[in-house]
Amino acid sequence: MPQLQHIKMSSSHSNPVIEHIVLLKAKPEADAAAVEAMVTNLNSLASIDSVLHFTAGPISHCRSQLTFTHMVHSRFASKSDLISYGPHPRHVHVAENYVRPVIDDLMIVDWVNDDLSGSPVLKEGVAEGEKDEVLRALGEKKIASIEQLSVGENFSPGRAKGFSLGSIAFFNGVKELETQQELGKEVTEFLDTVMVLDYTVAPSPVPANL
Repeated sequence: MPQLQHIKMSSSHSNPVIEHIVLLKAKPEADAAAVEAMVTNLNSLASIDSVLHFTAGPISHCRSQLTFTHMVHSRFASKSDLISYGPHPRHVHVAENYVRPVIDDLMIVDWVNDDLSGSPVLKEGVAEGEKDEVLRALGEKKIASIEQLSVGENFSPGRAKGFSLGSIAFFNGVKELETQQELGKEVTEFLDTVMVLDYTVAPSPVPANL
């Protein structure tokens, strides 16, 4: 059954994983076949050895002035695995031949997920303790309809358009998502901007190695 992935930018897991989110904005004039080829070739990157989990596809709903159209979500066992993924020949080939020709904007958010149990921007002047409070409040959400929850501090600020935190909540379907539209609202006093994205994860023939 497809899962609806609700990005605001866990089944328990004994080791931390690296969350890697790439948001893409397809050019308005991009050919539909070229956009479809981009998604198909992006999803082929799931077979790279260092990739634990990979999904790419269109965003179904973007509540932000940043009008991204597609999302890539992948997971890695370590930062070194993420670093080695960047120059991997297959990744470079897909990026140069299928992604860059059809997009005019992108954004990347990376964080360490210590406990697999939206992307917010903290207000200027927010202290480290308040940042920890945001992470704690998001991470402590124990809502039955959430199958998996991941939250952490972005460690790639140069590519994130000012977003300093990221979180992902997995729901089994649209109905479950719609009942939790207020998710994380109590932490917004600490945030300048929140971007909320909804994305449907199709069943994949390549299992996640989690």
